[in-house]
Amino acid sequence: MKILYLLLIFNVLNICITSSIPLRGIVEGFYGTPWTFSDRADLIKFSGKHKLNAYIYAPKDDPYHRDKWRLPYPEDKIEELKNLVTLSIENGVRFIFAVSPGLDLNFDGEEAKEDFNTLLIKLDAIYEIGCRDFAIFFDDISATQDSGKKQANFLNKLQDSLNLKYPDINPLITVPTEYWRTSMIDQQGNVKQYTGDFSSTLKKEIIVLYTGDEVVCEGISDESYKKATDIYKRNLGIWWNYPVNDFLKTKLALGAIENLPTSNVNSIFFNPMGQVQLSKIALATGAEYAYSPEIYDANKSWNKAIDEQFGEISSEMKVFALHSRHMENSWAKAGSPDAPEFYELAHQAILDVSQGKSVDFSRLIQLIEEMEYSAITLLQKLPSEVLDECQQQLEQFRRIIYADRVAVESLQNLKLDRELKTRRADITRYESVAILSENSAIKFIDEVIDLFTR
Repeated sequence: MKILYLLLIFNVLNICITSSIPLRGIVEGFYGTPWTFSDRADLIKFSGKHKLNAYIYAPKDDPYHRDKWRLPYPEDKIEELKNLVTLSIENGVRFIFAVSPGLDLNFDGEEAKEDFNTLLIKLDAIYEIGCRDFAIFFDDISATQDSGKKQANFLNKLQDSLNLKYPDINPLITVPTEYWRTSMIDQQGNVKQYTGDFSSTLKKEIIVLYTGDEVVCEGISDESYKKATDIYKRNLGIWWNYPVNDFLKTKLALGAIENLPTSNVNSIFFNPMGQVQLSKIALATGAEYAYSPEIYDANKSWNKAIDEQFGEISSEMKVFALHSRHMENSWAKAGSPDAPEFYELAHQAILDVSQGKSVDFSRLIQLIEEMEYSAITLLQKLPSEVLDECQQQLEQFRRIIYADRVAVESLQNLKLDRELKTRRADITRYESVAILSENSAIKFIDEVIDLFTR
């Protein structure tokens, strides 16, 4: 009896420990060529299999979503959306239809009434095909002095109208104009007028998504999340910009979802790459995080995802993915470092040689051989739908591997003088052949290559 009682307590505690984020899914919210119907259908089925229960349709470059939001969808597109809604229901996924009217939405006068009715008609058409979830986004536009209050009042009115017309409708989801935490406060730490007006006016039932401290950031700690919720005086949902690569389109984000809050999040949506198949690595890890935030292990989940998705070539895929995880430009930074072991060994080898010390290159050479074997194997064995998404990166990977091999051979043969001028000339010469090719724009472990050539 005591054993059964202890097991019961353990099960209850385990349920508490592994409590899921209620609304968890994918947001097709990137800039660039929108996915096809088959892409979306594939990801909806993927979501159902991985316990993701929501999908937001919000492709930035779908003209009917953003630029020409007033126009109704053509009949063929309505039919596609209907099929996606049906497929979502079959897979236990809430299909959330989003509109981004903020570029030119009118809030005053007769034009405001016309815009409100136009949007209602647009949502009516989507409701008729079975959708019960809607989102209105105001991101990536300029905030004006009174736009926070006007946007919130617009959303409140829309929510009331939908509730009155459709009793089975779910609460709206929105993204404000100041949608990352540091944009919500001024240099003195005070809440800006837009955010103050928007947060205090908006109905509590409407779900607000934000992206963390920045638009693209390395993580959201529990402390940082609390600061954001304190501003809004409500729990917030997260629009997580990884593995999205629309700000660095030539590089692939093949790492795990990591460094996110462990409690109190009411919803999370992962913004993927245009590359559907390769997005599944990070999305699978995100699904595990969202289902069990408190016990999530990013590295374990990443290995599991690649094993499940790539089978007999999973080892080679891990080598490739390990070298393409970090996404960074002048304003964005996310994902684990690329090839940390290789970077550290290469850095130390250069340092030791420059100081006249003896160096054991065996591990560096082994890593280069593993990289080369992986690139060749993946080019030969990846399924065509995956290879189409990464062939240029794999070919660039091989060029970089060649340059790495030349660099190590140069170090081994002591082709370096004390000022390292020879290294600079020697490796740069090989780099110009191996790297600065027709695909030089393709990004791949560029930080590691820079270590050998700068």
